Amino acid sequence: QVQLVESGGGLVQPGGSLRLSCAASGFTFSSYVMRWYRQAPGKERELVALIPAAGSMTNYGDSVKGRFTISRDNAKNTVFLQMNSLKSEDTAVYYCNAFRRATGREYDYWGQGTQVTVSS
Repeated sequence: QVQLVESGGGLVQPGGSLRLSCAASGFTFSSYVMRWYRQAPGKERELVALIPAAGSMTNYGDSVKGRFTISRDNAKNTVFLQMNSLKSEDTAVYYCNAFRRATGREYDYWGQGTQVTVSS
């Protein structure tokens, strides 16, 4: 079955760094756009970063540009989110998403989320 398992979240001080990982299984990982979303308490889920199946032309939300980097390893079916210069407003649950549109159908898979807390 399809699984997306995030890891790497935790508590970090402002200005610190974390690296999130999302291990995928049960589908052809290299054919999917991979995205990281986040949702803070009382706020809507927002797109943080995405990386196409081919791995180029990454895209980032305005609030994380220059601080976060998304990457993928198709050989290991894993997508990463390197988060630097973390701020308190980055505190949220971070979700991994796999998306593909093909032959009139959409395939959309989600992980269970990992908590990131930025606090002194």
